[in-house]
Amino acid sequence: MDVPAKLSARARVFATGQGRKTDPVDARSVAVVALRAEGLRQVVTDDTTVALRLLVDRRDQLGRARTDVVCRLHQLLLELVPGGAKKDLSAQQARALLGTVRPRDVVGKTRRRLAAELIGELAVIDKKTKTAKQELTNLVNDTGSRLMNLTGIGPSGAARLIGDIADIARFTSRAHFAS
Repeated sequence: MDVPAKLSARARVFATGQGRKTDPVDARSVAVVALRAEGLRQVVTDDTTVALRLLVDRRDQLGRARTDVVCRLHQLLLELVPGGAKKDLSAQQARALLGTVRPRDVVGKTRRRLAAELIGELAVIDKKTKTAKQELTNLVNDTGSRLMNLTGIGPSGAARLIGDIADIARFTSRAHFAS
């Protein structure tokens, strides 16, 4: 059952005499409301929204992984190339930049080798991100949503909204949805 937080909070206060929120007390309050309240909606899992949530979480993880790899690559490039590299770096640009570096000492050669490994990781992450974006686009389009037609909402944003909100009909009004 879809139990509104306000109802479970009221049940918790009435049952305990205070508003203390612990997991066991909260679980009991939700159960009491689910058993006694009328008009609550039955929660139905939708495979598409679950898949969207999973994919958009994966896409977010890839974004964080890319940021981590680029930061480590920048650190190495600062030591190898005077002035380092530009902020928004692609794998191809980093590979070209690294191709201009020919260190002679063991530390420089190690840095160059590590940077080359990071560039390889970056290329793999970029490929996975592109695939994830296409998969999200296809799945969002399959839902019939027009969210991606709105300015500023791409596949990840649309998937996040659809995946987190699930059934929009569970909100009684625009104000209820907004709150």
